[in-house]
Amino acid sequence: MKILAIDTATPASSVAIGDDDAVRGLSVNVDRRGHVKFLVPAIDFCLSQAGWNSRDIELVAVDVGPGPYTGLRSGIATAQAFAAAIGAPMATVSSLTTIALRAATGHRRIWPVVDMRRGQIAVAPFTPLPGGVAPDGDPEVVRPEDFKAMLEAEAVESLVVGDWQSVPDSTWTGLQNVKRGMPRYPSAETILEIAAMKARHGKTLGPEDVRPTYMRDPDVQINWKAFRSEGAWPQ
Repeated sequence: MKILAIDTATPASSVAIGDDDAVRGLSVNVDRRGHVKFLVPAIDFCLSQAGWNSRDIELVAVDVGPGPYTGLRSGIATAQAFAAAIGAPMATVSSLTTIALRAATGHRRIWPVVDMRRGQIAVAPFTPLPGGVAPDGDPEVVRPEDFKAMLEAEAVESLVVGDWQSVPDSTWTGLQNVKRGMPRYPSAETILEIAAMKARHGKTLGPEDVRPTYMRDPDVQINWKAFRSEGAWPQ
């Protein structure tokens, strides 16, 4: 199955295409404000790397978060539009799962971190398994000091991956059973792998059914009460 994967849940936007779990094209750009202008050229570049055209794609996969609103929305909207245009089904993937899957550990409990800004991070625990990971709790949006308290309460060795560099250094003071590692960001390359597995198990959906996992309100909201009746739209 030929798959297009898109990830814009963090500052590292990425696009990948592949078939049968093999990557045929990959483009990555780290720019927290550059998601929109990156995506379409990156898709074209990846298709040209593989020698495919858009109609060859049979499944579109996208990271639905958690992650900051603007970047996340740009990736989801692009993926939905592409899938709708060619009539392809979609697969959705969590940014936390994508990060955890690439964590290099055989026994430590895995805690992927996504920077949500405003002094908050999204985290979730995972258990390493042969060839993969399994969720070991629900995702949460917390402050770094709360995350530290969660790690201190753990009675097992832990590995923190993802964007742990975004939290204060004091978070790690005194955490004897905690190590930090890679990857820092999710990648469309890993999304290909997860999406292929979902497709084999029939876990796909239509573009209109894809929903983001924001886990909190957008950073910017419109004050609708401030609009006068003759304002933005005619009555």
